[in-house]
Amino acid sequence: MSARTLPEATFARTVLGSGSGLALAHGAGSSVDQTYGPILQGLAAHHKVVGVDYPGSGDTARSATPLSLDDLADQLVAAAVAEGLETFAVSGYSLGGPVAIRAAVRHPERVSALVLTATFPHHDNRLALALPTWRKLAETDPDLLGRFLVMMASGVDALESMSPEQLEQAVAFTAANIAEGTPEHAELAARFDVRDDLADIQAPTLVISTTQDWFTATRLHHQLAESIPGARLVELATGHLPMVERPEEWLRLISGFLDAHNA
Repeated sequence: MSARTLPEATFARTVLGSGSGLALAHGAGSSVDQTYGPILQGLAAHHKVVGVDYPGSGDTARSATPLSLDDLADQLVAAAVAEGLETFAVSGYSLGGPVAIRAAVRHPERVSALVLTATFPHHDNRLALALPTWRKLAETDPDLLGRFLVMMASGVDALESMSPEQLEQAVAFTAANIAEGTPEHAELAARFDVRDDLADIQAPTLVISTTQDWFTATRLHHQLAESIPGARLVELATGHLPMVERPEEWLRLISGFLDAHNA
């Protein structure tokens, strides 16, 4: 069905539920479970959900070479097809957004809808500063990286609601769950640019703008919505972590859009 030949699906994958297809592309330094865990069961209530873990995440071995956005996109599509899905929606979060975009452009016959959350088509100056810092700390100082990520990824409301003890717990949890392949994920995020792909997207698209986000600026979310034909933008008052701060609302936005488009 797809015009492109798919590779063998080799990445570790999560498969849940039944119904229309939904492929999940997770964020950098994360995994399917860490990105979508709080809403996985909700998504699987009405969809057959297939997600892949990038190299160095979950049970997928770390890569010895730089990652390719197209390889990640093709592996996601290949996993969905291997699980019997001919067509499917794709949800991409953060780094998973460009993965989802490349999947839609490379395999338009298969991708029926797109949901892009807290994501970006290219790195702006803030990301140009943040991503090398993230990469370096992942290689040298997990505790300091935990502090950096909690500061950058938390919305102001969530961050200021924490007691000192809760703040330290958040740092410790974050530091303990840094994916082994984080340096490669951050390196990829610092060099891709999918702006030229946006006008070619054929699938109905929802852009979820996380309005308290310090990692991906709202101007990048608006750029996506304005550049993808017919895209709809909605706002979610969280930082970069809707799965932590407002998982139920995030689930409602995704599910409602997919239901509206029979995807």
